[in-house]
Amino acid sequence: MDQTSRPLLAALYMSGAMLSFTLMAVAGRELAGRHDTFEIMMYRSMLGIFIVLGIGHMAGTLHQISARRIRLHTLRNLFHFAGQNLWFFAVATIPMAQLFALEFTSPIWVALAAPLVLGERWRSVRLTAALLGFTGILIVARPGMIAITPGVITAMLAAFGFAGAILTTKMLSRDQSVTCILFWLVVLQTGFGIVTAGMDGEIRLPDAGSLPFLAIVGCTGLFSHWCITNALSVAPASIVSPMEFLRLPLVAFVAYILYAEPLEWPVFLGAAVVFSANLLNIWSEQRRQNVPA
Repeated sequence: MDQTSRPLLAALYMSGAMLSFTLMAVAGRELAGRHDTFEIMMYRSMLGIFIVLGIGHMAGTLHQISARRIRLHTLRNLFHFAGQNLWFFAVATIPMAQLFALEFTSPIWVALAAPLVLGERWRSVRLTAALLGFTGILIVARPGMIAITPGVITAMLAAFGFAGAILTTKMLSRDQSVTCILFWLVVLQTGFGIVTAGMDGEIRLPDAGSLPFLAIVGCTGLFSHWCITNALSVAPASIVSPMEFLRLPLVAFVAYILYAEPLEWPVFLGAAVVFSANLLNIWSEQRRQNVPA
């Protein structure tokens, strides 16, 4: 794998991830009441198996799949499976902008843990960017003004799950191909989904109303992971993760158009602060590396 940091290329990959997550949020909202979160994850992962195997076959990368680091793959997917199920619950119960604002605490946990877990060097610019990003989150979330509901709690817990998934993905990206990481993502989470969806003794089959949205969840979920995995392979986790903050104004606008959720000025002010933090991070890393992206 190319370990040279290329933050602008990572930003391009993360743009694809942001669009995918927004589409997935809309599909997840539409699936509420049709399927529980475990069923959504199961069908998403089942579809993902066919997509990964198909693309891997066309690209000639299926030989890269191995079980050499299966324990770390399993840990990574446990983090993600837990976080994503909590996320699907929250997207159906609280405003999308609020969910994304709370979810965006995950890059803060990543940036703080990356030097300890990944051995990345901690620089003062990254600390400044992390603090600036956290300030933007506080502006958006407005602690003390948001009711503590089950949706809010699950959104916060989802952020911890996603942070663990990002850190373990970065560890895997050092010597595992994108095809291998995505293969174990869909296979392991299919198994997790079958077990959890069947715990109540009933698994609801897709119908004409839910099938298109399940397909969107499956495709966007896999594409977002492809984008994030590639981004993490070309830049440090503490650089890549804050880029996700740019999803906030995008999802706020989409939620306003589709669900009449209010466009509140703190959301955009906070997003602007976070965007500044992202630019600071990218600019600092690009100048230090002086490598074309």
